[in-house]
Amino acid sequence: MSVFLVDSLAQSDPDSLNASANSLAEWELATIELFVHAAQLIGIPKSMGQIYGLLFCSEEPLPMDAIIERLAISKGSASQGLKTLRQIGAVQTVYQHGDRRDHYKAELGLRRLFSGFIANQMGPHLDNGVRRLEHIAELTGQLENEARDVAEERLKILRNWHNKTSKLLPLVQKIL
Repeated sequence: MSVFLVDSLAQSDPDSLNASANSLAEWELATIELFVHAAQLIGIPKSMGQIYGLLFCSEEPLPMDAIIERLAISKGSASQGLKTLRQIGAVQTVYQHGDRRDHYKAELGLRRLFSGFIANQMGPHLDNGVRRLEHIAELTGQLENEARDVAEERLKILRNWHNKTSKLLPLVQKIL
């Protein structure tokens, strides 16, 4: 069993560690760990990586209580994680006949997964970036002599980065 995932499950709820770890196969643990690392790499909570990884491994859609039990995470983490994963298009809600609970399944298409992430996570940051750069320009204009020169040079670099990123994201979405 993956040491990293066992440790993260133990931190969530030590009493349910054995039951949770026993309900997950080795390949599931390794896959979940892969998604946990990916989540941390892009700056999203570990629990979102765990949830997506579990749903990715599951052949059948799972209700939230099964996700909570199998991962030994809190209801709050599960609820917030599922909400965010749905917003970025990584998870879909599925109707199960005879069951009033929502069931969830992972989006398996790389194109849709990344397009949703880019549109919902990166797009707003770029839009905010324009306002922030304008604010920095105002602040820079208030500086004196050498400090202004340095700040204007750094602002020029930030604008260049922003422009390149703004041009790159649509290309990445097309490629995917």
